[in-house]
Amino acid sequence: MWSVITGPIRNIFSNVLYKFIYKDFHEAVAKMAMIDAFLFIIVHSIDKLGIWPRLPVLLGLLYLAIRRHLHQEYNLFNVGTTPTVVRFNEVAGSQGTFFGRNMLPVDQKKKLLKPDPTVVATKLLARRKYKDTGKQFNVIAASWIQFMIHDWIDHLEDTKQIELTAPKEVSSQCPLKSFKFFKTKEIPTVPTGFYEIKSGSLNIRTPWWDASVVYGSNGEVLQKVRTFKDGKVKISKDGNLVHNENGTAVAGDVRNSWAGVSTLQSLFIQEHNAVCDSLKKYYPDLNDEELYRHARLVTSAVIAKIHTIDWTVELLKTDTLLAGMRINWYGLLGKKFKDTFGHVGGSILGGFVGMKKPENHGVKYSLTEEFVSVYRMHSLLPDNLQLRDISATPGPNKSPPVIKEIPMKNLIGLPGEKTLSEIGVAIQLVSMGHQACGALELWNYPEWLRDLVPQNVDGTERSELVDLAALEIYRDRERNVPRYNQFRRALLLIPITKWEDLTDDKEAIEVLEEVYGDDVEELDLLVGLMAEKKIKGFAISETAFVIFLLMASRRLEADRFFTSNYNEETYTKKGLEWVNTTESLKDVIDRHYPEMTHKWLNSSSAFSVWDSLPNSPNHVPLYLRVPH
Repeated sequence: MWSVITGPIRNIFSNVLYKFIYKDFHEAVAKMAMIDAFLFIIVHSIDKLGIWPRLPVLLGLLYLAIRRHLHQEYNLFNVGTTPTVVRFNEVAGSQGTFFGRNMLPVDQKKKLLKPDPTVVATKLLARRKYKDTGKQFNVIAASWIQFMIHDWIDHLEDTKQIELTAPKEVSSQCPLKSFKFFKTKEIPTVPTGFYEIKSGSLNIRTPWWDASVVYGSNGEVLQKVRTFKDGKVKISKDGNLVHNENGTAVAGDVRNSWAGVSTLQSLFIQEHNAVCDSLKKYYPDLNDEELYRHARLVTSAVIAKIHTIDWTVELLKTDTLLAGMRINWYGLLGKKFKDTFGHVGGSILGGFVGMKKPENHGVKYSLTEEFVSVYRMHSLLPDNLQLRDISATPGPNKSPPVIKEIPMKNLIGLPGEKTLSEIGVAIQLVSMGHQACGALELWNYPEWLRDLVPQNVDGTERSELVDLAALEIYRDRERNVPRYNQFRRALLLIPITKWEDLTDDKEAIEVLEEVYGDDVEELDLLVGLMAEKKIKGFAISETAFVIFLLMASRRLEADRFFTSNYNEETYTKKGLEWVNTTESLKDVIDRHYPEMTHKWLNSSSAFSVWDSLPNSPNHVPLYLRVPH
């Protein structure tokens, strides 16, 4: 009966609606509920004007809230056999489960080499001259996101090898004329409802925010890193990682690592052990296993909090995102209110952390193939580490003098572990803190990553070198991730129709035409993300940000340890206090290297370049601010 009434209304609404929206979205909007179609009109109208980053903070937050709602409804696809519409599932998120999807896969098997990945890497990605992010983001920040990747994602490989050979037109410019690698293992799935995603890939890391980068993703590694005394994890007396006889580190995840990631592993092992000491003092009856489990939860929550309200805020340096990320953790009512009255209201007023129950929007929790793709950020890495003298007197803005430059080749893999042991965690931290990381732009992908020694899961080296830049182009195609324009359409973002829509750089437009011709539909996602005009204050593209908008919230709201189990029974009272009083990476550094930030940190965040000026005071309440 209702269809008799609502049908004509919807038809009238649709006819009017289609006049205002790009034809690319007609099909998607036709499948939406009426209220969602109306909400889409709002964000689409703002997108056409290109004004959302300039909106007052409250209006910007409203825009992002509407957009996130649409993505929660239309950009979460289940892969595998676990039933949908299950609010919580014990198996979801374990090692060996499927990567999910934010959009339907696009079969690219006939286009794996079109255009050739080595041509794309050489002509559009390969670093010509190092471009950095200025004072906004430092090498600790670059290391941090790799630290997170080692916590979240790694694909199961097949036993079959693929070989890529550089065409003559670029072979003289390629460090490797050809290279071999294992293809991603494709696993058949039972069709999942209407969408029938018939195959997928398995994640060999645990995608929960569980600090598996420190503890490991399986029982064998979990056992290996522990001391089995007072709940603690293995670390040397001088604060370095412990190593096996073959030089590999004893830590949760050591595959394809470098000294920056190892430094953060060392820091958070120290954090875990400090939590154990504190808990043992207040709760002397807790045994080794209980201390370990509570300390792991506390340390994992500290890492998640730092990523949410410290790292991301520096990555997306705007008042709107500062407000948005704090709302994710503390809610619209803020930290002071939450500290006083506890979690009040739903996720908007009280934040995701401490909600009464997890929310997965009817799709089992996983990280997605598209999430993997937008986290391809190797351009953040420099060519050399500027090693600093921390025994010297601080210079202007607390800067230490440079002793020497160490090539990044000496800081990756097994050689990197040896070099870090000689440098020490303290010098490494200060050195990374004072050095700007690379910009996520065209022609800034490190050349030293184009003849890289890859590793096995246990950290041992493989015999075949790889060109990582070309491999990343291939991986997105192999895993059926849509190319740039279709990726944007799937996220309800306006696609480009010509190269000038993507970039104002005339040389970039010429090379894009040379590689892809006039067909903007062939543009690879990674190239598009690097070329895209950036929002002021954003170190990443808007396209990548939209995936973050959806998945950053999901990592918290779908996890019972941040929602229904975020309580004193699970964490202990002192454990929750530890998390609640930790607001930044600086707080963690201060616990373990108490003189370091006082002497060497001038900036407001440990993720911005340390000799930069601190943030200027702003007396306008955050929610009432208007972007300049």
